[in-house]
Parts: sequence; C-alpha cells; structure tokens
Amino acid sequence: MSDKLLAHCRCGAVVAAAIGKPIIANVCYCADCQAAARIEAPPLSGAIETTADGGTECLIFRKDRFAVTKGAERLQAARLKQDASTRRMIATCCNSGMYMAFDDAKPWVSVFRARFVGEVPPVEMRICTKYRRFPEKLDDRLPNHPGYPAKMMLRILTAWIAMVFTPKCTTPP
Repeated sequence: MSDKLLAHCRCGAVVAAAIGKPIIANVCYCADCQAAARIEAPPLSGAIETTADGGTECLIFRKDRFAVTKGAERLQAARLKQDASTRRMIATCCNSGMYMAFDDAKPWVSVFRARFVGEVPPVEMRICTKYRRFPEKLDDRLPNHPGYPAKMMLRILTAWIAMVFTPKCTTPP
C-alpha cells in the first residue's frame, strides 16, 4: 500500500490526500452519522453513502496528515444542528460527501472510505453498534462495539501526542 492515499468526489473536481496509515478504519453507526446520511435539502441530497445497515465507513487520519489538494472552493459544510462542532464537508459539484471535520481541538478527520481510490485499508471494526438499524450480528468476523472502544481511543490519543512532537508539514500531503 502506498504511503499516500487519494480521495476524490464522484466527478473528480475535488481531490484530497492523506499521508500514512489511517489511525483506524471503521464503520460508525452513531445517531449523528445516520442522521447526516439522511440530509435531504438540496444541493446536499444523497451526499453521504452508508452501508446497507446504516453504517458510515470512514478512515480516520491525523488532521495534519490530510489536506484538500484540489477544488477546496467547491466544498460546503453541512451541519446537523446550527451550533454543531462537526462539519460534514460536501463537494457541491456532484453532491459527494468527502469528510467530517471538527471546529474544536480534535486532532483527526474522518474521511468517507468510499471516496478513496486505489488500495484502500479494510474496515477494522464497527463502532456505536447500539444504534445499528439491524441489531443482528454480522458473520464477517469484524469486532462490534456498542460505543467507542478503548483500542480506538488509545490510537487517537497516541496520534494526538505524536502530532505535538512531529514537525509540521510545510507542504500539503
């Protein structure tokens, strides 16, 4: 697998790059991810793709390892609530959900897995499964977690600490 992963909107007008291995690759079933997938107001209709059971597949990267390299002016923030600290960034050219970012100090971005091209890391786990539409267990050997598992939180904490001690990139990924 390459050290650089490229993500693009459906029409290719917006491109983003991520450097290195993601912190984690998961499917999230939280209420916010499911609500975001149902955004219906134009021009954002159908913007965020989900699995058949309502999950949103994401690759989570350190925010200093992710950058929009083309078409940033085409991105529009979609918020579930006016005062929400999360922004789902949508490529307005073709209504493609690209990634979720935070207004606060969280050190990561969640990039929609469907946007990546090439060899994409496989999903490692399901999180927030207590909100899953169909609660029966899937027989695919992926770990299912009702909330945010310690393994995921430890990886995020480790990445956050690494960001403090890693020199900032002078060029985008």
